Amino acid sequence: MNLPLYVSKPLLPDLETLVPQLKEIWASGIVTNNGPLHQKFENALEQYLGTPCAMAFNNGTIALLVALKMMDLEIGSEVITTPLTFAATAHSIAWNGLVPVFADVEPQSLTLDPKAVERAISPRTSAILAVHVYGNVCDVVGLQDIADKHGLRLIYDAAHVFGATIDDRPIGLFGDVSVFSFHATKLFNSLEGGAITSRLVSDKEKIYSLRNFGIKNEEEVVDIGINGKMNEFQAAVGLLNLPLVAEERSKRAQLRDRYNYSLRDLPGVRLPVTQKNVFNSEQYYHLVIDHREFGSSRDEIYDGLKESNIFARKYFHPICTDFAPYKNYKIHTTHESPYVNEVKSQVLCLPFHSGVKDEHIEAIERQFRRSLRAS
Repeated sequence: MNLPLYVSKPLLPDLETLVPQLKEIWASGIVTNNGPLHQKFENALEQYLGTPCAMAFNNGTIALLVALKMMDLEIGSEVITTPLTFAATAHSIAWNGLVPVFADVEPQSLTLDPKAVERAISPRTSAILAVHVYGNVCDVVGLQDIADKHGLRLIYDAAHVFGATIDDRPIGLFGDVSVFSFHATKLFNSLEGGAITSRLVSDKEKIYSLRNFGIKNEEEVVDIGINGKMNEFQAAVGLLNLPLVAEERSKRAQLRDRYNYSLRDLPGVRLPVTQKNVFNSEQYYHLVIDHREFGSSRDEIYDGLKESNIFARKYFHPICTDFAPYKNYKIHTTHESPYVNEVKSQVLCLPFHSGVKDEHIEAIERQFRRSLRAS
């Protein structure tokens, strides 16, 4: 059994296939600034994601910053989001001079709860930044209804749902815009990178301007932009990785079935939900572990796996409202107390990629059953 085993492993093309792409970059002498591979990559993304607008970025965080900036939200207004997410989600709100407001998650999908969002709305609310998490998709109908009712912009952090669909509709077509991350930990990566998708072709000009310092031409700067350009090397890796995604996703779907079978009868261990009419991205395999039923805590299982050189992750713990910048922020909820404060100590993401073999699954199952007996 090859160890250590990590929660993720970057999808990488054969090194030999990268050489012709590098030769193309060297021949053109263009390494950034919307080069030919960048343009080719964006066209490929639009085809793959089924969106008329897909604009590539150097990373997902800059894409989030630009997505919020392009909404022209009033400085100091409030943007409702989830605390169960990577810190960049909340940071992108604050960096734009906006105020993050946190709402609770749904117990099954762990995505933003529309009912809690309703509770969080105030006269200062301007937008909702929802997060599809672990591969689970948000209640897009419920959130859109709320956004329409209150005249709010709706942005999706889609870092965990590359290639997902709902009722055969591409995930990047929901809301005003969606933001993807192509970090090395994601199902699809360009080593580092990201993208904004929109259902409107007309959004391309605005996104392009904000991504390139607000520059219109050699003599005009018309907007307060940022440097979000993807370089040609990232685009080259992205182009080579795109055709590999389907096979990787298929292997992860099989791995999900293996995990489900191995862990199906453990008391207090909740397996990932299967969402109706959703084509899952297979980004993460997450469990919710109730120590009161299982007997051992999430952290005890995490430590036991780590001793065996198997590195699971406590995504997302701590949550955003545990971090210093948001320490005293309220979490709006429809429950007696926010469910997210309970589940944050129960979620465990297991190694989930094509490098996970049968013997790894068996070792993980043994650790769970040892923990169960020890309790």
